[in-house]
Amino acid sequence: MAGALVAGGVVGAAFGEVFATLHETVKHVVGHIIMFKSVLKSLESTLDAIAPQVQEIRELSKALDRPEKETKSLIEKMEKGKELVLKCSKIKRWSWNYCFKAYSYSIKLKKLNNAIEKFCQINLTVQNTRTGFETLTKVNQITTAVSDTGAKVDLVLKEVTKQNSESSKKKKFATRTLSCAVSRPRDYFVGLELPLKELKKRLSNKEESLLLLTALGGCGKTTLVKMLCWDEEIKGIYGENIFFVNVSQSPNLKAMVQKLFKHNGEECPEFQSDEEAIDQLEQLLNEIGQQQQPILLILDDVWPGSESLIEKFQFKIPYYKIVVTSRTAFPRFPYRYNLNPLNRVDAMSLFCYSASLQDRDESSYIPEEYIEKFVSGCGGLPIALKVIGGSLRGHLAGFWLSTLTKWSEGHSMFDSDAEVLNCLRKSLEFSADKTILKEYFMDLGSFPEDQRISATALIDMWTELHEPSENDVHAIANLHELHYRNLASLVMTRKDATEIDDCYNEDFITQHDVLRDLAIHLSNQEPVLQRKRLIVDISGNKLPKWWTEQKQQLITARLLSISTDEFFSSSWCNIQAPEVEALVLNFQTRNYALPEFVEQMVKLKVIVVTNYGFFPAELSNFQLLRSLPNLKRIRLEKVSIPSLCNTLVLLRSLKKLSLFMCNIGHAFGNSTIQVSDSLPNLMEINIDYCNDLVELPGWLCEVLPLKKLRITNCHKLPLLPERIGNLTNLEVLRLSSCTELSELPGSIRSLHKLSILDISDCLSICKLPKHIGELHSLTKFYMKECFKLRNQLPSSIMDLQQLELVVCDEERAKLWEPFKEFLSNLKVKVAKKDINLNWLPK
Repeated sequence: MAGALVAGGVVGAAFGEVFATLHETVKHVVGHIIMFKSVLKSLESTLDAIAPQVQEIRELSKALDRPEKETKSLIEKMEKGKELVLKCSKIKRWSWNYCFKAYSYSIKLKKLNNAIEKFCQINLTVQNTRTGFETLTKVNQITTAVSDTGAKVDLVLKEVTKQNSESSKKKKFATRTLSCAVSRPRDYFVGLELPLKELKKRLSNKEESLLLLTALGGCGKTTLVKMLCWDEEIKGIYGENIFFVNVSQSPNLKAMVQKLFKHNGEECPEFQSDEEAIDQLEQLLNEIGQQQQPILLILDDVWPGSESLIEKFQFKIPYYKIVVTSRTAFPRFPYRYNLNPLNRVDAMSLFCYSASLQDRDESSYIPEEYIEKFVSGCGGLPIALKVIGGSLRGHLAGFWLSTLTKWSEGHSMFDSDAEVLNCLRKSLEFSADKTILKEYFMDLGSFPEDQRISATALIDMWTELHEPSENDVHAIANLHELHYRNLASLVMTRKDATEIDDCYNEDFITQHDVLRDLAIHLSNQEPVLQRKRLIVDISGNKLPKWWTEQKQQLITARLLSISTDEFFSSSWCNIQAPEVEALVLNFQTRNYALPEFVEQMVKLKVIVVTNYGFFPAELSNFQLLRSLPNLKRIRLEKVSIPSLCNTLVLLRSLKKLSLFMCNIGHAFGNSTIQVSDSLPNLMEINIDYCNDLVELPGWLCEVLPLKKLRITNCHKLPLLPERIGNLTNLEVLRLSSCTELSELPGSIRSLHKLSILDISDCLSICKLPKHIGELHSLTKFYMKECFKLRNQLPSSIMDLQQLELVVCDEERAKLWEPFKEFLSNLKVKVAKKDINLNWLPK
């Protein structure tokens, strides 16, 4: 026995030393290895949790009866683990066997993590761990003292413990059923360790009584909450008071409550109404809560429109938590956790497992490049990785290549894998008043893969295509709805911009590749010439076969999108598309000519031309737009135009012009044409990030119908023309981040309809116009970070009786103090610094 104790002490000390070395190594590399970030973070979290107990493990290891068996193997695993972590830091992403190394290393790291967790029992509370070791010590002491009868005592103790345990279980579960029990997750899962730990952490937050777990369909939300319910630590806290309810698309509240009663071993009452059911449930949960027993309720798969149902389950009961899973990030619930698609390594691991690549021999070798393309095509979506991987299981490389070839020829994964399609289609099942959202969603396929989509481009397109009132409000609301439903992601570069005047000029949309493929797949269900949404991708100068064979056949599409690459020579073939109302042109070349068939699109309402190349492009054939009588909106990005004005003056229907990152120095040259009567409907002009803009043209001040003028991030613009006072219908004037702008012209006193003025981040403005008080309709004034504006504000400020809100920084806020007593409705808000890099290209 003495020898065993000595051995235990040696092994215990070794355990502590090896553990410390492994812990230090993981902490050193975890922030530097992107491809293994998820699994290394999980391992680091496990080691952090164990660290406080290591010294105790070392001391109490002396009491272990079989140290060699229980500790030495783990020491060896941890020593190998340290070597493995160092190997992970050296793996090259471009190495020929990167995929298999990443998959193999990831699996080994997870096994090491599981082994450490199991050995140290970190899923129990610290107190239980200590009590367990103390009990082992005492048992060993008793066994030493009564060595002759030790075996008998051990057997008796085991038998008594077993009988007590069985008796306790019988009493506890005598009246319970499995109606709301949680089934154990069966799938092989990766990438959920960190989200699980984050959920557990969020559940411990007293403020978060309801937590919304949201993600795209097929990301593993249900699997994650099942893992949560089966987690030993969670079970230790909530015991048998874990209730799992599947809500689904058509929830029956009374039936749901009856299941909860039944699960708790209560009689199932017949409820006369939903209100009665909720009242009875509250009483039941109150009874449990009064016994200081924590309660966890899982509401799984909640659909849009069921927000009020969730609220009915919210009760003010101590230790009561609700976790909701949904494809929709309901805005009314502030505490949310977004489950993201898998990272590259986890996606590779899941795909390789699903395709059983670990079981293949050399004769059935699959080239790495094939695996990479399939994993990339699935976009980190677990459902796609499992289904696609499973469909390739057991097939030879030729079959893999054949499938990839079909994908490259325009076929989609949805053509052959109905399971993925059906899963994602559920996200597009909308209520009767929301069916238009499906059209909005499918329009997103009009823009290139892996590129940002301008929010204003979408708003313009959607308003003209789908909103009879031609009001942006509905398009903006539906943009947010797609964001909340995880069908697209709205990224805002300046959070206060939309608060100013619903301006989204600097904001953009991103979309998961698989969702884009779904949008295109759904749009392509009809024959080409009959589609109402025609999306064309041209590689080089290779036009689609149907295009070259079209001859006199008419295309009936209302939306036409044409994307070309850097090898396209602008050699267009004719096409007849007289029904097109929205035209989206995406290109990457240094020179680009508008196709001549645009001239025949007499119904065209909106055109969006976007250069996705690195350098600005010369845009020619712009004069073709002159002949379009219904063109209302033009958006150009990263292009140079020889002459803009001479074309615009012939577009009598034009309502909105947006120029983003364009070279417009020559395009805005002074025109000899009188525009005062030529643009009777032009109400909005947006000029953003046009760095060669040094002077506003005089003709712009003759566009009298203009209501909104936004000139932002134009850093070389020093002055505004005095004639800007002619724009007497102007309601919004935004000049933010025009850093060289030194002053506002005195003529703005004539803008009596102006309600919003924004000069935020105009670093060179040192004073306000003397007669600014004549802006009698001004309600909002934004002037943060105007660092040179330090002197006293003009006394005419007192005449701004309609002014409700001033947003500025702390120093500028002091300048407004003397005027507060004269402006009874005024609120001066000090803006928080909003520093983000969302505007940078990815």
